[in-house]
Amino acid sequence: MMWKQWIKRTGTIATAMFFLMACNNAEIGNGADVKQSAIYFDYYLTGEEETENVILRLQYRFAGPNGTTLLLTAPSQVTLDGVLLTADSSKMNGVYYEIMKPREAFTGEHTIVFTDHDNNTYTEKFTFSPFSIKYNLPDTIKREDLVINLDGLQQTDYVTILLTDTVFTNSGVNRVDTVKNGELVITKTDLGKLAPGPVYLDLFKEEETEIEHGTAEGGRFNKVFSARKAFFLMD
Repeated sequence: MMWKQWIKRTGTIATAMFFLMACNNAEIGNGADVKQSAIYFDYYLTGEEETENVILRLQYRFAGPNGTTLLLTAPSQVTLDGVLLTADSSKMNGVYYEIMKPREAFTGEHTIVFTDHDNNTYTEKFTFSPFSIKYNLPDTIKREDLVINLDGLQQTDYVTILLTDTVFTNSGVNRVDTVKNGELVITKTDLGKLAPGPVYLDLFKEEETEIEHGTAEGGRFNKVFSARKAFFLMD
Protein backbone atom coordinates (compact mmCIF):
# COMPACT_ATOMS: atom_id res chain seq x y z
CA MET A 1 0.00 0.00 0.00
CA MET A 2 1.09 3.57 -0.65
CA TRP A 3 1.31 4.59 3.03
CA LYS A 4 3.63 1.67 3.82
CA GLN A 5 5.94 2.68 0.96
CA TRP A 6 5.83 6.26 2.19
CA ILE A 7 6.89 5.19 5.68
CA LYS A 8 9.65 3.03 4.22
CA ARG A 9 11.14 5.86 2.22
CA THR A 10 10.68 8.75 4.67
CA GLY A 11 11.48 6.85 7.85
CA THR A 12 8.98 8.76 9.96
CA ILE A 13 5.53 7.85 11.19
CA ALA A 14 4.46 11.45 11.68
CA THR A 15 5.29 12.36 8.08
CA ALA A 16 3.29 9.44 6.78
CA MET A 17 0.29 10.26 8.96
CA PHE A 18 0.43 13.89 7.78
CA PHE A 19 0.45 12.63 4.19
CA LEU A 20 -2.70 10.63 4.86
CA MET A 21 -4.42 13.61 6.44
CA ALA A 22 -3.51 15.80 3.47
CA CYS A 23 -5.45 13.48 1.16
CA ASN A 24 -8.71 14.66 2.73
CA ASN A 25 -11.03 17.18 1.08
CA ALA A 26 -9.47 20.62 1.65
CA GLU A 27 -12.35 22.80 0.46
CA ILE A 28 -13.40 25.54 2.89
CA GLY A 29 -16.96 26.52 3.70
CA ASN A 30 -18.72 28.74 6.22
CA GLY A 31 -19.98 26.80 9.23
CA ALA A 32 -22.97 29.11 9.52
CA ASP A 33 -24.23 28.12 6.07
CA VAL A 34 -24.71 24.40 6.71
CA LYS A 35 -27.18 22.33 8.68
CA GLN A 36 -25.60 22.21 12.14
CA SER A 37 -26.59 18.61 12.79
CA ALA A 38 -24.67 17.63 9.63
CA ILE A 39 -21.31 18.83 11.00
CA TYR A 40 -18.79 16.00 11.30
CA PHE A 41 -16.10 16.19 14.00
CA ASP A 42 -12.59 15.21 12.84
CA TYR A 43 -10.09 15.25 15.72
CA TYR A 44 -6.44 14.23 15.46
CA LEU A 45 -3.76 14.09 18.17
CA THR A 46 -0.17 13.20 17.33
CA GLY A 47 3.11 13.05 19.21
CA GLU A 48 6.51 11.41 19.23
CA GLU A 49 8.80 10.37 22.05
CA GLU A 50 11.68 12.18 20.33
CA THR A 51 9.95 15.57 20.18
CA GLU A 52 8.99 17.89 23.02
CA ASN A 53 5.52 18.84 21.80
CA VAL A 54 2.30 17.13 20.78
CA ILE A 55 -0.18 18.56 18.29
CA LEU A 56 -3.96 18.52 18.53
CA ARG A 57 -5.77 19.36 15.30
CA LEU A 58 -9.56 19.80 15.20
CA GLN A 59 -11.55 20.03 12.00
CA TYR A 60 -15.26 20.38 11.37
CA ARG A 61 -16.60 19.06 8.09
CA PHE A 62 -19.91 19.20 6.29
CA ALA A 63 -21.48 15.76 5.81
CA GLY A 64 -18.85 13.19 6.63
CA PRO A 65 -15.12 12.54 7.01
CA ASN A 66 -14.29 13.72 3.48
CA GLY A 67 -16.62 16.69 3.49
CA THR A 68 -15.83 20.38 3.13
CA THR A 69 -13.86 21.84 6.05
CA LEU A 70 -15.76 24.54 7.92
CA LEU A 71 -14.73 27.92 9.25
CA LEU A 72 -16.53 28.62 12.52
CA THR A 73 -18.17 32.02 12.85
CA ALA A 74 -19.63 33.50 16.01
CA PRO A 75 -21.34 32.30 18.08
CA SER A 76 -19.77 29.03 16.91
CA GLN A 77 -16.37 28.26 18.47
CA VAL A 78 -14.16 25.54 19.96
CA THR A 79 -12.14 25.53 23.17
CA LEU A 80 -9.57 23.20 24.70
CA ASP A 81 -9.57 23.20 28.49
CA GLY A 82 -11.33 26.56 28.39
CA VAL A 83 -8.90 28.17 25.94
CA LEU A 84 -10.40 29.48 22.70
CA LEU A 85 -8.76 28.05 19.57
CA THR A 86 -8.31 30.17 16.47
CA ALA A 87 -8.62 29.10 12.86
CA ASP A 88 -5.76 28.36 10.51
CA SER A 89 -5.78 26.94 7.00
CA SER A 90 -3.66 25.50 4.22
CA LYS A 91 -4.17 24.39 0.63
CA MET A 92 -3.50 20.79 1.66
CA ASN A 93 -5.80 20.59 4.69
CA GLY A 94 -8.42 23.30 4.42
CA VAL A 95 -9.37 25.11 7.63
CA TYR A 96 -8.46 23.65 11.02
CA TYR A 97 -8.07 24.53 14.69
CA GLU A 98 -4.69 23.47 16.03
CA ILE A 99 -2.74 23.78 19.25
CA MET A 100 0.73 22.60 20.23
CA LYS A 101 1.47 21.60 23.82
CA PRO A 102 4.51 20.26 25.72
CA ARG A 103 4.19 16.47 25.84
CA GLU A 104 4.87 16.02 29.53
CA ALA A 105 2.56 18.82 30.65
CA PHE A 106 -0.20 17.60 28.33
CA THR A 107 -0.29 14.08 29.75
CA GLY A 108 -3.64 13.48 31.44
CA GLU A 109 -7.30 14.37 30.88
CA HIS A 110 -8.55 17.22 28.68
CA THR A 111 -11.83 18.68 27.51
CA ILE A 112 -12.86 19.96 24.07
CA VAL A 113 -16.05 22.04 23.90
CA PHE A 114 -17.55 22.80 20.50
CA THR A 115 -20.35 25.34 20.19
CA ASP A 116 -22.32 25.32 16.95
CA HIS A 117 -24.01 28.27 15.28
CA ASP A 118 -27.29 27.48 17.08
CA ASN A 119 -25.50 27.70 20.46
CA ASN A 120 -25.64 23.95 21.07
CA THR A 121 -22.55 22.71 22.92
CA TYR A 122 -20.79 19.37 22.55
CA THR A 123 -18.25 18.32 25.18
CA GLU A 124 -15.63 15.68 24.45
CA LYS A 125 -13.27 14.46 27.18
CA PHE A 126 -10.13 12.51 26.38
CA THR A 127 -6.93 11.32 28.01
CA PHE A 128 -3.45 11.62 26.55
CA SER A 129 -1.18 8.77 27.66
CA PRO A 130 2.17 8.64 25.83
CA PHE A 131 4.45 5.63 26.03
CA SER A 132 8.24 5.50 26.00
CA ILE A 133 11.08 3.04 25.54
CA LYS A 134 12.30 2.48 29.08
CA TYR A 135 15.96 1.71 28.39
CA ASN A 136 18.31 2.78 25.63
CA LEU A 137 18.95 0.06 23.09
CA PRO A 138 22.54 -1.04 22.43
CA ASP A 139 24.19 0.63 19.46
CA THR A 140 24.88 -2.81 17.98
CA ILE A 141 22.47 -5.75 18.12
CA LYS A 142 22.96 -9.37 17.09
CA ARG A 143 20.32 -11.56 15.45
CA GLU A 144 18.84 -12.80 18.71
CA ASP A 145 15.52 -12.23 20.45
CA LEU A 146 15.40 -8.61 21.58
CA VAL A 147 13.26 -7.64 24.59
CA ILE A 148 12.20 -3.99 24.72
CA ASN A 149 10.72 -2.53 27.90
CA LEU A 150 8.03 0.10 27.47
CA ASP A 151 6.51 2.55 29.96
CA GLY A 152 3.05 4.10 29.78
CA LEU A 153 1.05 1.18 28.39
CA GLN A 154 -1.63 -0.98 29.94
CA GLN A 155 -0.82 -4.41 31.35
CA THR A 156 -1.85 -5.89 28.01
CA ASP A 157 -1.60 -3.48 25.12
CA TYR A 158 -0.86 -3.36 21.41
CA VAL A 159 1.65 -1.45 19.29
CA THR A 160 2.59 -1.52 15.63
CA ILE A 161 6.19 -2.51 14.91
CA LEU A 162 8.01 -1.21 11.85
CA LEU A 163 11.54 -2.49 11.26
CA THR A 164 13.33 -1.18 8.18
CA ASP A 165 16.85 -1.32 6.85
CA THR A 166 18.56 0.70 4.14
CA VAL A 167 17.91 -1.91 1.44
CA PHE A 168 14.68 -0.77 -0.23
CA THR A 169 14.05 -4.18 -1.77
CA ASN A 170 13.58 -5.73 1.70
CA SER A 171 10.04 -5.77 3.06
CA GLY A 172 11.23 -5.54 6.67
CA VAL A 173 8.71 -6.05 9.48
CA ASN A 174 5.32 -4.36 9.73
CA ARG A 175 2.80 -5.80 12.17
CA VAL A 176 0.72 -5.19 15.27
CA ASP A 177 2.11 -6.99 18.32
CA THR A 178 1.06 -7.55 21.90
CA VAL A 179 2.86 -5.89 24.80
CA LYS A 180 2.49 -7.74 28.11
CA ASN A 181 3.59 -6.18 31.37
CA GLY A 182 5.57 -3.59 29.45
CA GLU A 183 7.62 -6.14 27.47
CA LEU A 184 7.77 -6.29 23.69
CA VAL A 185 9.75 -9.06 22.00
CA ILE A 186 11.44 -8.57 18.63
CA THR A 187 12.26 -12.14 17.59
CA LYS A 188 15.35 -13.54 15.94
CA THR A 189 13.11 -14.37 12.98
CA ASP A 190 12.11 -10.71 12.70
CA LEU A 191 15.72 -9.58 12.62
CA GLY A 192 16.48 -12.27 10.06
CA LYS A 193 14.33 -10.36 7.56
CA LEU A 194 16.71 -7.40 7.62
CA ALA A 195 20.08 -6.78 6.00
CA PRO A 196 23.08 -6.24 8.27
CA GLY A 197 23.83 -2.60 8.88
CA PRO A 198 21.72 0.37 10.02
CA VAL A 199 18.19 -0.57 11.13
CA TYR A 200 15.34 1.71 12.15
CA LEU A 201 12.78 0.61 14.71
CA ASP A 202 9.50 2.53 14.84
CA LEU A 203 6.85 1.71 17.41
CA PHE A 204 3.52 3.44 17.30
CA LYS A 205 0.21 3.16 19.05
CA GLU A 206 -2.83 4.31 17.14
CA GLU A 207 -6.30 4.57 18.60
CA GLU A 208 -9.27 5.69 16.54
CA THR A 209 -12.55 6.08 18.38
CA GLU A 210 -15.92 7.54 17.57
CA ILE A 211 -16.77 10.95 18.98
CA GLU A 212 -18.92 10.28 22.05
CA HIS A 213 -20.79 13.56 22.20
CA GLY A 214 -21.19 14.89 18.69
CA THR A 215 -23.90 15.77 16.22
CA ALA A 216 -26.11 13.26 14.44
CA GLU A 217 -23.40 13.14 11.74
CA GLY A 218 -20.89 11.79 14.29
CA GLY A 219 -17.13 12.01 14.11
CA ARG A 220 -13.79 10.38 14.84
CA PHE A 221 -10.90 10.97 17.21
CA ASN A 222 -7.59 9.58 16.03
CA LYS A 223 -4.65 9.50 18.47
CA VAL A 224 -1.19 8.45 17.29
CA PHE A 225 1.97 8.33 19.36
CA SER A 226 5.30 6.92 18.23
CA ALA A 227 8.80 6.14 19.42
CA ARG A 228 11.86 5.56 17.26
CA LYS A 229 15.26 3.99 17.77
CA ALA A 230 18.14 3.13 15.46
CA PHE A 231 20.82 0.47 15.82
CA PHE A 232 23.38 -1.45 13.83
CA LEU A 233 22.45 -5.05 13.08
CA MET A 234 25.28 -7.53 12.84
CA ASP A 235 25.36 -11.21 11.92
